[in-house]
Amino acid sequence: MKRVCAILLLLLAGNLAFAADNPTRMEWQVDGITRDALVYVPATAKTVPSPVVFAFHGHGGTMRQAAIKFTYHKHWPEAIVIYMQGLNTPGTLTDPEGKKPGWQKTFGDQGDRDLKFFDAVLGTLTKDYKVDEKRIYATGHSNGGGFTYLLWAARGDVFAAVAPCAAAAKPEFAQHMKPKPVLHMAGENDPLVKFAWQQRTIEELRKINGCGEGKPWGEHCTMYPSKTGTPVVTYIHSGGHQLLDDVPPVIVKFFKDFPSPLTARSKGTRQAGRQ
Repeated sequence: MKRVCAILLLLLAGNLAFAADNPTRMEWQVDGITRDALVYVPATAKTVPSPVVFAFHGHGGTMRQAAIKFTYHKHWPEAIVIYMQGLNTPGTLTDPEGKKPGWQKTFGDQGDRDLKFFDAVLGTLTKDYKVDEKRIYATGHSNGGGFTYLLWAARGDVFAAVAPCAAAAKPEFAQHMKPKPVLHMAGENDPLVKFAWQQRTIEELRKINGCGEGKPWGEHCTMYPSKTGTPVVTYIHSGGHQLLDDVPPVIVKFFKDFPSPLTARSKGTRQAGRQ
């Protein structure tokens, strides 16, 4: 009984802590379907240009789980952080019947509903807040990491940098991916997204970004510098598919280090890339 009470107290404490951070549920209508996300907005976002971080859960996950696990809004409280919610989607490696939420896997999949969702959310943010267009970022885990790679391919001009975790980019993305700073996290014993698959993605990223030899960049991390200022950083650990607790602060550090060199973007670039 004491153990049950202790667990309930821990859950209550976690819920109170989550509420105190004040991520707010917001809704959008996209092709007649209600889409939602938990959005953290700093108090200064109406007056001070704010960075933006889009975060995507893995297949079977939820926006609430992502907010609790990723905690980007805690590590970067000056940034607008959006934990987006996927819809039930057939998985590539699991859940072929699509009974759990996830993200479209490639161009045109699911009627591009998730790319349209992203466009709608970004449109709202740029209308309602002072968004720093030189500091817009995306990160995701597993299927969410795969969608992050799709965003790079389909909406690349929007982002300053990206950080997919435990994911692999589809081969057809490469021709659409312009050089961009990227941090990729991988587990050497990942039973789901095999490490060999992720290694091939990392090698392709190094080619796209024109990277040289690697050098240490903190614990578990290697940076492959690029003459164009678009390095590839890898975070390689000995574990499996999970997102380690110390990864989110590393991703935030990486994002802070790499704002976009562009000073402005036309509205058209938000629709850049293949539809």
